[in-house]
Amino acid sequence: MRGREGSSMKAPNEEERNRERMSDISFRIMSVLFRIQDLVWPPDRLIDRIGIREGMVVVDYGCGPGRYIAGASGRVGRTGRLYAVDIHELAIEAVKRRVREENLANVVPVLARGYDSGIPAGTVDLAYALDMFHMIEDPSVFLGELRRIIKPDGMLVIDDGHQPRTTTLKKIRASGLWEVAEETAAFLRCRPKK
Repeated sequence: MRGREGSSMKAPNEEERNRERMSDISFRIMSVLFRIQDLVWPPDRLIDRIGIREGMVVVDYGCGPGRYIAGASGRVGRTGRLYAVDIHELAIEAVKRRVREENLANVVPVLARGYDSGIPAGTVDLAYALDMFHMIEDPSVFLGELRRIIKPDGMLVIDDGHQPRTTTLKKIRASGLWEVAEETAAFLRCRPKK
């Protein structure tokens, strides 16, 4: 995208940028449903398993209303950083509100332009994309952006969202950028291909 070191993506026009963006009402409904779901399945249970450590630079790509940011922020600690990335303005507003209310000083909200996060190339230790991969229209470009920002020895944690595991695996393999290092019932842990 425009001005991004190492990126070969073209800048999306406004129509392309908004194609995958859900409506405001859908976002609000999703946010309420997540709050209910989080009462039964606390988000920290998943965050505990993805491998975040103190001092890491982590990306929550497709962060939505920020259901995972408090747990991830606590795990990266004061010396780490968490980028909360989404294409929806309401998501970023919700994250900014949580950052203020919960004093999450190491969280950086990022409004993405299309798939372009604007995060500098090769600076991320771990990125996770949870409950959103099924919505991605161009998985190879999306996975390319994640590959661009993740360090050569970094890791991507991605779940199926609302698609079969076989579809998730097919999309990851088709990108040619990632190898699956671990497969659990909850997610896939992927390494950049050398």
